[in-house]
Amino acid sequence: MSWTEVRVPATSANLGPGFDALGMALSIYLECRFRPAEALIIRPSGRDAQMISPGADNLIWQTAQQVAEHNGRPMPMIELEVNNDIPIGKGLGSSAAALVAGVVIADEALGLGWDRHKILDEAARIEGHPDNVAAAALGSIVASAIDSEGITRAVRMQLPARYGVAVIVPDFILPTSEARAVLPKTFSRADAVFNIQRSALLIAAMLTQTTDAFHEALMDRLHQPYRAPLVPGLSEMLELRTEGLLGCALSGAGPSVLVFYERGHEEVCKLMQEIFARHGHASEVLWAHIPDHGYDCLQGL
Repeated sequence: MSWTEVRVPATSANLGPGFDALGMALSIYLECRFRPAEALIIRPSGRDAQMISPGADNLIWQTAQQVAEHNGRPMPMIELEVNNDIPIGKGLGSSAAALVAGVVIADEALGLGWDRHKILDEAARIEGHPDNVAAAALGSIVASAIDSEGITRAVRMQLPARYGVAVIVPDFILPTSEARAVLPKTFSRADAVFNIQRSALLIAAMLTQTTDAFHEALMDRLHQPYRAPLVPGLSEMLELRTEGLLGCALSGAGPSVLVFYERGHEEVCKLMQEIFARHGHASEVLWAHIPDHGYDCLQGL
């Protein structure tokens, strides 16, 4: 029996001021192979494989079952091989990648024939917000929202080639539930306006390559100030200015930090590692490009 392979990129959400609205795909992947089986078999491997369940509570399988149930169909048993390269619990969309993989697997196993935008709608319905799943489904940098009819509206953008991104991944985990719990239930008008202005400025800066606007455009008052105590050194990184550094942002809910830089100045990423080190944490740099498409699905392997 032939295999079907699904590959989904990691993602970084928010990008500073675009809380729950902006997301970016990264060339770090969750790879799954599956085929029909008489009983459920899941074999995790790769990075943080010990954190990936080999049982029926596996997030990929649970998502596939949700899709099947939502469409009034039984989900057939599969043999699933999971090879992961996305750090888990580090703000790089590992759960969103698993969720998108689960939707694609259900679509293939059930023969639903969904296109990419239907896959995105279903993933956003399950996730509850579209930022990570939109980038995982479509690639590039994506601005997204769910409309009044439950349809995800998403627009892709490209980061100019003269700019690069890297992710600084520290040696500790920050559960999304904990990072969400510290956020206030309401915000002032001033803080809301602050973020609206900088979200617009960030998109304009990316589209027009306005380098000197980036640092201010990445500023935020809705989530990073509240999460900074959970990520030692984050406040210093957000304020850091040096030649070649466009700016930093907490990646998703953290604790990883996304770094925007001018190509040829990759050394600025070492400064973030030094800040983490001063606060007692080792870290690694993940060099990634922004893929221009989202998940891949290949049949008959």
